[in-house]
Amino acid sequence: MAILVTVLWSSSWVLVRIGLEDDDLRPLTFAGLRYVLASLVLVGWVVGRPALRREMGRLDRRAVAWLALLGVVFYTLTQGAQFVAIDSQPAATTSLVLALTPLVVGVVGARSLRESPSPQQYAGAVVVAVGACVFFAGDLGATAVGMAAALVGLASNAGGSLLGRSVNRGRRWSPVVVTATSMSIGSILLLAVGLVVEGIPELTAHAWMILLWLAVVNTAVAFTLWNRSLVRLTAIESAGINNTMLVQIALLAWIFLDEPPGVPGVVGIVLVSIGVFCTQASAATFRPVRARSTVA
Repeated sequence: MAILVTVLWSSSWVLVRIGLEDDDLRPLTFAGLRYVLASLVLVGWVVGRPALRREMGRLDRRAVAWLALLGVVFYTLTQGAQFVAIDSQPAATTSLVLALTPLVVGVVGARSLRESPSPQQYAGAVVVAVGACVFFAGDLGATAVGMAAALVGLASNAGGSLLGRSVNRGRRWSPVVVTATSMSIGSILLLAVGLVVEGIPELTAHAWMILLWLAVVNTAVAFTLWNRSLVRLTAIESAGINNTMLVQIALLAWIFLDEPPGVPGVVGIVLVSIGVFCTQASAATFRPVRARSTVA
């Protein structure tokens, strides 16, 4: 399920680049519109199902506060920073920075979530990072704005992985309620910032087609499936699977944009694949630390 989601998200990079370049959309407003539309779809789904509607109505202040924090980190910060980075520098450069997410998640998650990765999983995360460096060896065309946005995206992406795992592992709320609530809060804030900074966009029919596809399929459906997968996956496992997007984006660029990876790219793909396999190979090697629960 998580791998299917990453395939959808990888295709988003191509569509986002088209929207930014061909339709002259601004990054923050583009991202905000995408996620606001997706949250409307999810809220409509929740309202239309009595059980989900009752569940959302039972969310207390503490639950709403944690879901709001997840929304700000995973949608406002992560997605906003990623769109700015894609708009400011080659997508490959941003992917390289985000490839370090499993390392950050592994180190921080061992303390904050009381989930101690095995040596095999740590080694796999390191191999993923090395493979990313090999794949994107050479002139990456980095810019100051792009790298700053990518680093913000790295930090918030890691934080979102940890928060998402913490919120979902208790299984108190259904994934669609978690996604609808957190995305609604985070996307509204993101769109508000975009409109203030970038102004009101002029959307063509082509831009609306991209936005609707991204909102319904690559966001509303994909993020719901992602939260459902986090019920079973640990934070470092989900981050490792998420990192397969490096390989997928490279293949999509090769097929649709005529950008072959070359020898370093092939070596990098192999290393990333091995590293991701190591981070998720065996749940039996994962050793949770016995301690009091953190976030419900």
